[in-house]
Amino acid sequence: MGLMEDDVKDFLKRIVWTVSSGFLWLTVTLGIGAYNGLLVPEHGLRISNIIFYIWGVGSLSALIYLYIRIWSKKFPHG
Repeated sequence: MGLMEDDVKDFLKRIVWTVSSGFLWLTVTLGIGAYNGLLVPEHGLRISNIIFYIWGVGSLSALIYLYIRIWSKKFPHG
């Protein structure tokens, strides 16, 4: 017995998961990159920069896949 309908609750849950997972990904990626100096290659492109960029693209792909899984369920139309 809740105050919201199940469709609204499901929609808000999707929004919260989307925003929080995106913010977590952004914080972790920028935190690792900024702390280790990997975001901007200052003294030329090193192998550590390349590994960081590959990890960034791979984790972004995983995040997009998560978004597709979250939002793939159809909504009932009124």
